[in-house]
Amino acid sequence: MVTKKAVSSVHKSTVKTASVQAVSSNKPTWLSRSPLSRAPFVGALVAELIGTFLLASAVIAGQGQPIIVLFAIAGIVLLVGALSGAHLNPAVTIGAWATRKVTGLRALGYIVAQFLGAGLAFAVLSAFVHGAAPVTAQAQAYGQAAAALFQANALPAGKEWYIFFAELLGTTILGFAYANALHEKKDRIATAFTVGLGVFVALLLAASASAYVGGSAIINPAVALSLGALKWELWPLAVYILAPVIGGVIGFILHDTLRVESDGGRD
Repeated sequence: MVTKKAVSSVHKSTVKTASVQAVSSNKPTWLSRSPLSRAPFVGALVAELIGTFLLASAVIAGQGQPIIVLFAIAGIVLLVGALSGAHLNPAVTIGAWATRKVTGLRALGYIVAQFLGAGLAFAVLSAFVHGAAPVTAQAQAYGQAAAALFQANALPAGKEWYIFFAELLGTTILGFAYANALHEKKDRIATAFTVGLGVFVALLLAASASAYVGGSAIINPAVALSLGALKWELWPLAVYILAPVIGGVIGFILHDTLRVESDGGRD
């Protein structure tokens, strides 16, 4: 009896090993030789770069309209979310790092990849704009303008604090939405639309508040680069980097605090 059990156990182990080897052998040769297969962290960085490139491109092409950003974000999260978590925003990454959801090394790598992706989007779309045919004088007389990239409004003089707090409010909502989406790992569609709708609400409120004083809310430091809002000056850096980072951290901390203290609406 003992011998039969031992033989059966050995047989099952052999079958399991054979099946694993069969699955492994079914992988394409090029995939097994790919550098990214041996460095998944690098793959995550590339995914963040691609995702932020797509997001910045969608914001520029869609003139920053919140409804367009909603569907763009949802689609991008579905595309790269399983590879990197689809932060797509330095404020989100810093919020995740501050609440110990990612390591410092990953956070630093993601931020660099995000800015590179946004900068690449600006460079690529600028190349297409420069290649566009010039507008004739007759077409200009009928109101046709030359092709140009969508850009953020200049910060209104004397009203910079309004834009600062609009960015702070928007990224607080954004960080809260992302922190909530991290708990929706089993349902990718729910995760994508949790993030997308969170960005929609955040951008709608922040952009509307900024528009009252003649400014623009972007709620993403990397995308702010591609929209020409970032400059090596005090107010642009404070409004489009410092405020989003503070808001992102507050959003993550607020969500984690409420999640611990909340009863989930159950008696």
